[in-house]
Amino acid sequence: MIEQVQLPDGTDAFVLPLLRTDRATLAAEFETLAPESRRRRFLAPVMHLNDAMLQHLVDDVDGVEHVALVLCVETSPDVYDPVALARMVRYADVPDAADLAVTVKDEWHGRGVATVLLEVLMRHRPVGVDRIVTEVLKDNPASLRMLRRLGPTTVEDQEQGAYGVVVELPPTGTSGPAAPAPARVPDVVRRPASPLLSDPVHRHALRTRDQVCPWFG
Repeated sequence: MIEQVQLPDGTDAFVLPLLRTDRATLAAEFETLAPESRRRRFLAPVMHLNDAMLQHLVDDVDGVEHVALVLCVETSPDVYDPVALARMVRYADVPDAADLAVTVKDEWHGRGVATVLLEVLMRHRPVGVDRIVTEVLKDNPASLRMLRRLGPTTVEDQEQGAYGVVVELPPTGTSGPAAPAPARVPDVVRRPASPLLSDPVHRHALRTRDQVCPWFG
């Protein structure tokens, strides 16, 4: 699938699937990110994408259980470059839940790229997924605002500088994202919002983040 979209400022763009042939491109683009973006990408300092990470991030994308989409814009006449990547990965043992991530190149932050790309991803998400279970850094309120636009959101203080987040998604085919959320960080629940957030296996997967890219823009 190739879908033409438009950013809020009128910039034309295309959304297309991430392919295995994009492995080298993804590794190279990661090197262009600022140190803070890299930190938020894996909730820890990561300097380079190693082979194991690229296996998860590229080779394991099947368009069914693991959907990854790239947004490209025309940076010079007839030349389209990738500026953002969004992915959703179903939890193997919880088929109605998935992790979610969006990567936006630093120079494209604040232009509505993530919002536009997520609208497409929601339409092409794994069949049967109706909630997002993920983790974001406490110092990244933009991620929480973006997640809350997708649907009713519960936030749990996981300590160690991160929030556990559960988003209830609208049925596939529903037009448009949920209403924009307030700019403030939402109130934090005092009990687990989902067994996935308290289960040690899933918490480890969220903490290491070697399967998906976390939010950072």
